[in-house]
Amino acid sequence: MSFLGYVRPDGSVGTRNYVGIISTVVCANDIAQWISNQVPGCTYFTHQQGCGQSEFDTKVVHRTLASLGCNPNLGAVLLVSLGGEGSVDHIQEAIAKTGKQVEKVVVHQIGGVNNAFAEGLRLARMMAMDISRIQRQEVDDSHLVLGAKCGCSDTTSGLASNPTLGAAVDMVVDAGGTAIFGETTEMTGAEHILARRAATPELHDRVIDIVTRLEKRITSTVPGANIAEANIAGGLTTLEEKSLGAIIKGGTRPIQGVLELGERPTSKGLHIVDTAGQAPKAITGIAAAGATVMMFSTGKGAPWGFPFVPMIKMTANPSTCDCLSDLMDFCIDPAADETREERGVRLYKELIEVASGKMTKAEALKIGMYVDIWTRDITH
Repeated sequence: MSFLGYVRPDGSVGTRNYVGIISTVVCANDIAQWISNQVPGCTYFTHQQGCGQSEFDTKVVHRTLASLGCNPNLGAVLLVSLGGEGSVDHIQEAIAKTGKQVEKVVVHQIGGVNNAFAEGLRLARMMAMDISRIQRQEVDDSHLVLGAKCGCSDTTSGLASNPTLGAAVDMVVDAGGTAIFGETTEMTGAEHILARRAATPELHDRVIDIVTRLEKRITSTVPGANIAEANIAGGLTTLEEKSLGAIIKGGTRPIQGVLELGERPTSKGLHIVDTAGQAPKAITGIAAAGATVMMFSTGKGAPWGFPFVPMIKMTANPSTCDCLSDLMDFCIDPAADETREERGVRLYKELIEVASGKMTKAEALKIGMYVDIWTRDITH
């Protein structure tokens, strides 16, 4: 199959064509949003990270921002910096390696907020006009990069919607494309099952390692418990039960890579990225890994999207599909005479349409755009 995408100078293919206005520090969030709101064709990425972080977290944040800027859905990037967080030249240089235009404004250097806003507007307008000339081209589906996420899960998630998402993931991988999923928290108790699918012994150990590393950071009371009230209300009884349903969304194909937050795959196929389970931080990690379309499987319903990656919301809970019809793009009837593979084919067709430009409901509502970057150390 094929889809209509935006071919970038580095050979990657986007499903959207935005100028990304990326704040490099929480203190610059307002300016980034102001600029984006004033210029058609722009979108912004803001977050809560900044000064006073450990060296480790600073490295993770900067790596993640650079990788977000490299996402093929951005045709050009404007970095908005305060200056107090240090130089962001290395972020600009990393994004520029993709061949796209990258500019920056620094409040401390340009003479204040008003000057930064005015110069940012000028640059954003110039870049928006420039990338507006880029037209969609027909490309084969080996250029797809699919991100998989689940959230606000209930019993229908593990039984129907996550397996359907997994079937679509398998189809992307079989077509020669790339699929990415994360949520390390929701691998806990099932990591040994997931690790069996690793393509190499080293990757097997990496799957076990990221879960073990997480367990050491959280309290000893978490294993065997739920971490969200909505999961309990949805009928899930233990974290292990939730994990068994969650890992199904990653399909059945061999795992070709295990990434740290902010890293990007160096090969096609199925990859895991170490992310939080919380949606605003998990989807940032998936977008930074290069996802150009995301699928979000839910039971009870969660209003998330992403600033520049379209998100297909899906459920197998009939009540959620009816009650939250303005959020759900794809509904599954668990009682229908339809196999997992048949549902996967229907979902894959939806993926192709969205990749070619069909607007998702989250995009139409511009909802769930307040995302963040997962950090691990104390901020002082």
